[in-house]
Amino acid sequence: MTTQRFKDRVALITGGARGIGFAAAERIAAEGGRLALADIDAKAAEAAAAKLPGAIGIGCDITQADDVAAMVAKAEGALGPLSIFVNSAAVLDDKLFLDSTPADWKRMLGVCLDGPMLGLHAVLPGMVARGYGRVVCLASDSARIGQARLSYYAAAKAGVIALVKSVAQEVGGKGVTLNVVSPGATNTPLRQAREAQMLEQMGEEKYARRQKSVLKLYPTGRIGEPEDIGAAIAFLASAEAGWITGQVLSVNGGFVMP
Repeated sequence: MTTQRFKDRVALITGGARGIGFAAAERIAAEGGRLALADIDAKAAEAAAAKLPGAIGIGCDITQADDVAAMVAKAEGALGPLSIFVNSAAVLDDKLFLDSTPADWKRMLGVCLDGPMLGLHAVLPGMVARGYGRVVCLASDSARIGQARLSYYAAAKAGVIALVKSVAQEVGGKGVTLNVVSPGATNTPLRQAREAQMLEQMGEEKYARRQKSVLKLYPTGRIGEPEDIGAAIAFLASAEAGWITGQVLSVNGGFVMP
């Protein structure tokens, strides 16, 4: 029997049109929540929202303060005050650090660190004033252990972890929690695009060997699916998680056991 943990709760999810963000949205909607799905691609956000009862889609560039403010205003104007904010929007590069450029770093930090900062700055005042809020940001286990070819992605996600832990200390007494979900390799459109690029570069035989090597690193014998991560996000976004804040939850099939 499906619970109604999110009855009368309004959730805003950036990067909500696909992948982990949409998986979390499906879980929250199935348990009674009202959803606003935000994405840089407004049409994709609207198409994704059309799959969920009463959801709305919003186009938003999370690197722009005015866009973020308008996103929050539109979500609350249509659905009511926000109870839940999930920051799932991200970009991904697969590049050696010495082959990267300041433009690469700026793009990555803009989406993966500035975006969450702007989002928190926009949603937290209302949550604090109402005395209730659940914030979940997505990081990566690469931020915890480092990962070759993902250096500045890992750096941005490490910044998210530090941001969440710090802000959680500031607002914990106001009924607002902030936590991080840190996925391992997950079968999202971002990863699929990266894998397709690697297949083209490596060729089928070498790529197949690499895939076997990757799976050996996961005690569960598989990479993650968006639904695996969505379930963890939904828990941390629920009232049940009210005594959990400033924490990093790795959902990674055992890849990292910090």
